[in-house]
Amino acid sequence: MKTAQSYAVELLKFKNIVRQTIRIYRKAVAFLIEVIEKEWDDVSAVETSLGKVNLVERLVHSTSKRVAKYDFDTAFHKFPSYLLRGAISVAIGSVSSYKSNYKNWEAGGRAGNPPKLTYERFLMPCFYNGNMYLSDMNNGYVYLKLYIDKDWKFVPVKVKKTDVKYIRKYWTGVKESAPTLEYKHGKYFLRFLFKTNVELSDTPILNKRILSVDLGINTDAVCTVMESDGTILLREFINFGSDKDYLNHQLNKLKKFQRLHGSHNVKSRWENIKRHNIEHGRKVGNAIAELATSYNCDVIVFEYLDIRGKKVTGSKRQKLALWRKNSIQKVCEGKAHFYGIRISRICAWGTSKYAFDGSGKVERDKTNHRNATFLSGKKYNADLSASYNIGARYFLRELQKSLPEKVRSRLLAKVPEAGHRTSCTYHTLRTFYPLLEDVMRTNPDICLKLAG
Repeated sequence: MKTAQSYAVELLKFKNIVRQTIRIYRKAVAFLIEVIEKEWDDVSAVETSLGKVNLVERLVHSTSKRVAKYDFDTAFHKFPSYLLRGAISVAIGSVSSYKSNYKNWEAGGRAGNPPKLTYERFLMPCFYNGNMYLSDMNNGYVYLKLYIDKDWKFVPVKVKKTDVKYIRKYWTGVKESAPTLEYKHGKYFLRFLFKTNVELSDTPILNKRILSVDLGINTDAVCTVMESDGTILLREFINFGSDKDYLNHQLNKLKKFQRLHGSHNVKSRWENIKRHNIEHGRKVGNAIAELATSYNCDVIVFEYLDIRGKKVTGSKRQKLALWRKNSIQKVCEGKAHFYGIRISRICAWGTSKYAFDGSGKVERDKTNHRNATFLSGKKYNADLSASYNIGARYFLRELQKSLPEKVRSRLLAKVPEAGHRTSCTYHTLRTFYPLLEDVMRTNPDICLKLAG
């Protein structure tokens, strides 16, 4: 499987020396967009992307043997060749998108205002290796070709030591793509893309070890390392309390500001809250992946969470709106695939509602929502019980998929709740597995299929 992960390296003391380069690059793209729009019939007739780039380059770039139709070289003296090709690709994409939108607008009965082609775009240049970018990260520098003093020169730019250490640790020996300049939160970064080929775990179901994860609002994640027979090897509570306390503190300050001054001029405060919330989600996702790696898990199992259209009132409404359940899973998925770990999702209905011991529905504690009381009278952590049920549902599904139809029907006749995926629990797996072992003793072929 091919995986791609990006990483942004912060550039230090870079703000003042790069502005002119960005300005020249954006003007060049605007020039090229205008040219491509005029010559679109000829450009669109070329089938390949490389052919289109070559055609536009011949239109704007003069050589000793021919004179270009459009005088790009005079307006942008000594413009680097690789950067020109990158700008041409961006311009072709912009015009192509405009033409497609215009056709869709005409096909839709010309409803609303027609799409417009914007020439001035907020773009950042890509620094191609060799021609625009040279790496000396071992000494804490990168060399970028910038437009300074009316000429293009390589300029040494210092990078953060922590970024260098991270790349050494995780990406030594992996070829990085050409970095793209990025600007956010008042700082400049070089965004690298690392592509690798990894083999995802292909362990037979009987030998699999999974990490079942119950994501929550009060506790970030409750994790359980489980084997196919229901053996629990680890229970772990992942909770970044200090981050959530800081976030709640900022939200309270925002509410106080709005009471005193109204809802105006709060954009920067909301952006600060959003940034910390995004970083909190990244920490949770990375912590889950690291836990799965440390215990040699083959699969990380999540609930499929979809709360679109769900109406929530009261104090939980804001917490639910800020809950980054999907981004946590996305961050965890990227890191897990890098380590060769698979990701799976199960139906979320009833995982918290039913007790893991099979006693039935639970009753949540009204004062402490984390705790639950089972019908048997046992008091237990509701999220931990849910993580048991999540892991059990995964194994019940995968085990049944691997069985012949007749054998599966015979087992479901003895354990009928195993066929109802929205109500089966950890107790169901513990009941189902001994019966499966009896079947495997009498059927070596099934045992060989499940155990590899």
